[in-house]
Amino acid sequence: MPGDSPTPIFRSDEELAQLGASDRIRYRLVGAQCRYHANDNIAGFMKEGELEELKAEVEAKMHEVLRALVIDTDSDHNTNDTAKRVAKMFLTEVFRGRYVPMPTVTEFPNASRLNELMIVGPIKVRSACSHHLCPILGRVWIGIMPNEHSNLIGLSKYARICDWIMSRPQIQEEAVIMLADELQDRVKPNGLAIVMEADHFCMHWRGVKDDESMMTNSVMRGVFLKDANLRREFLSLLSKKNRD
Repeated sequence: MPGDSPTPIFRSDEELAQLGASDRIRYRLVGAQCRYHANDNIAGFMKEGELEELKAEVEAKMHEVLRALVIDTDSDHNTNDTAKRVAKMFLTEVFRGRYVPMPTVTEFPNASRLNELMIVGPIKVRSACSHHLCPILGRVWIGIMPNEHSNLIGLSKYARICDWIMSRPQIQEEAVIMLADELQDRVKPNGLAIVMEADHFCMHWRGVKDDESMMTNSVMRGVFLKDANLRREFLSLLSKKNRD
C-alpha cells in the first residue's frame, strides 16, 4: 500500500483477496487509523490463517535478503532452509507478542484485603532491539502495593504478561512503560514499581563491541512515586536479591 495513506485505496472484497496477507492486514490497520509500530500488537487486525501466510511472505523476502548478501542458498547445505527458519522464528517466537492476543489471565478479588508490598522476580525476559533486531536478554522485577479493590493474579501470569510484552522489536525504555501500563490496568494497585536490567547485543556484536555494559531502568507509579521510604524498601530488597 504505497505511502500507507490513512485513506484506504482498495474497496471491494475481490480486490482485497488479491493482496498478500501483509497488505490486507496493513489495509485494515490504516483503515482503522491504528498505529502499527514495531512494538505494537496487531493481533486484533489479523484473521485466521493469515499468520501462516505471513510466514510464507517473510520466507520469500528473507530468501531475497540472503541473495542480496551473495549467499548461495541452493548449494550451501547450511542455508538451504535458513529463510524458512528465520520466518518461523520471527513470527512465532521472538516477535510473537505482535501477532497473538494477550494471554488469558485469571484475576481474583483481594478477599483478604492485602495491602503489603509484593515483589515478583527476577523474571527472565527476551526481546529484540528495534534498531538492529539484535537480542535483548534481561531480568524484570515487579513491585505491587495492592489495595482492597485490586485484582490479584497468579505469579506465573506476571511472567506470561512480561513475555507477551517483551516478545517484540522495541527499546527497553518503552518496553517497561508498556508493561507498567498493562499491569496498572489489570491489577489496579495503589502503587506499581518495575525495574529491568538487560544485556543489549547491539552493543556486544557491533559498534563499540562492549560485552560488559548493561542497561537498567525503572518505572515508579502511585505510592512508589510519592513515598520515598517505600521506594527505598523495594530497591533495597532487589539489591539484597542480587547479592544473594
